[in-house]
Amino acid sequence: MAQTKQDRKKTKEETDPKKAKKGDKAGSKEAFVEEKVPVRLFDFYKTKVIDELMKKFSYKNKMQAPKLEKICINVGVGAATVDPKIIDSTVKEIEAMTGQKPTVVKAKKSVSNFKLREGMNIGVRVTLRNARMYEFLDRLISVAIPRIRDFRGLSDKSFDGRGNYTLGIKEQIIFPEINVDNVNRISGMDVTFVTTAKTDEESYYLLKTFGIPFVK
Repeated sequence: MAQTKQDRKKTKEETDPKKAKKGDKAGSKEAFVEEKVPVRLFDFYKTKVIDELMKKFSYKNKMQAPKLEKICINVGVGAATVDPKIIDSTVKEIEAMTGQKPTVVKAKKSVSNFKLREGMNIGVRVTLRNARMYEFLDRLISVAIPRIRDFRGLSDKSFDGRGNYTLGIKEQIIFPEINVDNVNRISGMDVTFVTTAKTDEESYYLLKTFGIPFVK
């Protein structure tokens, strides 16, 4: 039986994803929302950390309390000038640790003494925000830092004067996501905690309340 013009229009709307109903579209989006995944440290920040900071610094409003804005991880791979394959393994390691694909850093100028040419791959970096940031911080505090050899606490001298703190890690194998049997080269990294704190003291107490083990 031949379809009428109205039937053909209805069939086209059902098969065309661009003309799907608004309710169905909203439902498909809501089924995959990363922000709804509970993050332990984010809940801890809202219920415990803010209250502790308000008592310490006498804030009048909870919005005045500093918060963790992002975590930046930088790995210098100078050996990549000799063996470019090192960059690929470093990218895989950082991706395994953070759950996010990092960016490869290229040299901005040539330095003949270091056999460095402009445009060569010399490092890897990644910036974590929101849920992935808190998940990484949770694993860093709970699992990775306790695996540092001869650990006696983190120095509190690495603040930059504007509320940001940089932690130097000498070995990437402290992260459980790294399989030691597959590691060809031990490499370190800098982990920078960028906060909204206006002073180093506020940033120190923010990170300390999260559980970062500073030297007593």
